Amino acid sequence: MESASPTTSSEATPSPRAPGSPGVTVDPLAARFAAWRAAGRRVLIPYLTAGYPEPEATLPLLRRLAAAGADLIELGVPFSDPVADGPTIQRSSQRALERGVDLPWVLRRLWEFRAGHDTPVVLFTYLNPVLSYGVDRFLTDAVEAGADGVLLTDLPLGSDPALEQAFERAPLSLVRLLAPTTAPQRAREIAARAQGFLYYISRMGVTGARAALPPELAREVEAVRALSPVPVAVGFGISTPEQAAAVARIADGIVVGSALIDALDRGGADEAERFIRALREAIDGI
Repeated sequence: MESASPTTSSEATPSPRAPGSPGVTVDPLAARFAAWRAAGRRVLIPYLTAGYPEPEATLPLLRRLAAAGADLIELGVPFSDPVADGPTIQRSSQRALERGVDLPWVLRRLWEFRAGHDTPVVLFTYLNPVLSYGVDRFLTDAVEAGADGVLLTDLPLGSDPALEQAFERAPLSLVRLLAPTTAPQRAREIAARAQGFLYYISRMGVTGARAALPPELAREVEAVRALSPVPVAVGFGISTPEQAAAVARIADGIVVGSALIDALDRGGADEAERFIRALREAIDGI
């Protein structure tokens, strides 16, 4: 097995960020989003399961997504019980696990990507792999590998205050999830603790491409943006350039996951790159 440390080699190693001062919250994505917002740019955020469709495809895919117009990439850590994910991402995660992909492997690929690219990356993971790896070790290694943020799908606000505080004080943006059923006061509390951006789930249920966006989405996102001190990105179900453009009119960012995995399944990396370029063109055309 490869070394768990992503920084065991060489002059090609990117310089790690210095940790923040004790007790000081750090938000590496804040300046990025401020620049995008000032430029009037809507942020395209593709999700890729690390190790899918094959382990050796991950690094080239990250590079092609960046070249195709991705502003920020969510890199998914494969997990055996991804309860928030639909069948497409579940399948991709299971296939990656079967090929030996784990958290140390993901960090190593991220480190390699960082050697030549500055496109920000958020690690998308469940809590179990992080706890197994060790929280302090994960925070150190993720930063040294070049991660800009982390999204922990099963760490809701208030569930473990000490653990949340450890992530909030680390030099990673802790991205928070917000559901359509969240009460306004609870939504305000979650938004106040979000770093980087607030990930708004466009519909209840699991991830997966959908034929249409919920009709009430514009109203919901407008309400969330009014109470959120950080930008709002919308995901779950976005699957076409037309849908991406519609979301770009109401949100700061657009997250696309299952539809990208579907594109990989249809035509490999070439089709995935064409899909991201089509989304970028649609978003920029609004």
